[in-house]
Amino acid sequence: MTYFAAEFIFTMANTGEAVLVIGACGQLGSELTLELRNMYGGANVVAADISAPKQAALQESGPFEKIDVLDTQNLRELASKYKFTQIYHLAAVLSATGEKNPKFAWRLNMDGLFNVLDMALEQKVNKVYWPSSIAVFGPNTPRHNTPQLTVMDPNTVYGISKQAGERWCEYYFLKYGLDVRSLRYPGLIGYKALPGGGTTDYAVDIYHKALEQKAYECFLGENTYLPMMYMPDALKATIGLMHAPAEQIKVRDSYNLSAISFSPKEIAASIQKHIPDFKITYNPDYRQQIASSWPQTIDDSAARQDWGWQPNYDLDAMTEDMLANLKKIKAEAIVR
Repeated sequence: MTYFAAEFIFTMANTGEAVLVIGACGQLGSELTLELRNMYGGANVVAADISAPKQAALQESGPFEKIDVLDTQNLRELASKYKFTQIYHLAAVLSATGEKNPKFAWRLNMDGLFNVLDMALEQKVNKVYWPSSIAVFGPNTPRHNTPQLTVMDPNTVYGISKQAGERWCEYYFLKYGLDVRSLRYPGLIGYKALPGGGTTDYAVDIYHKALEQKAYECFLGENTYLPMMYMPDALKATIGLMHAPAEQIKVRDSYNLSAISFSPKEIAASIQKHIPDFKITYNPDYRQQIASSWPQTIDDSAARQDWGWQPNYDLDAMTEDMLANLKKIKAEAIVR
């Protein structure tokens, strides 16, 4: 089913690009879709997800297709209709949610990837983007300055599926010449969408709670360091990778990606610079074990050398921007 704003005129003729974003209503997808529409024109970027978008900006700025990535026939019909030149496949069950239903998480994460890769081959799509994660690493991976090539022994179904997906992406490139590109995201933090069930999601929720309640109970211990990234940097990295010349992409499984690393204690201290009476308490749950198996810092020198990756935000800059934008959103909601 296709959704359009009333005044929207559909055309794919403006840029020569026809872009599909699968999982467009998620934390990353909702912002990436809008960024791509700003670049290519709203008509040239199709948002797709299993449920219609709640965000007005997604509804009004371009076409939306309701799709289940496990439905191969639906995927083929969509590709035949729009003649996509680029696909961003973001749909996945994340780490914490995946542990509640591991077999479904495996099926969605792996079969969905195969369906997209096969459709891209059949339809001669120019480029495919698929995100990996620091979840591919495990308890025997070096936790400090984790190398690009290292031990990978993930202990969550999300991490296992991402590790397997990396191998298949590289395989499709080597075997069939499909231009698949990938990044191993750290925890992503943004103000435009709510968390989606990941272990690093505390670093989004904590800002909301700081403004609403001036208190937050964290499900990780105070000194649990994890690699994180502010959403503007994630968008910059994703688009930078996809626009780099193919000959500069030397890593065809997935690039390490890094920006900042911090603990719950440190993000709380950063928030307290703006909200002095903010309080944090700690009540670690099953997600602590997941977090403790992941790296604390990441070596992303390959991405920096190959296609010029460089982040813009540190912890305090992110905190200042997050709080300012969340205050603005909440104030606008009150007015409405």
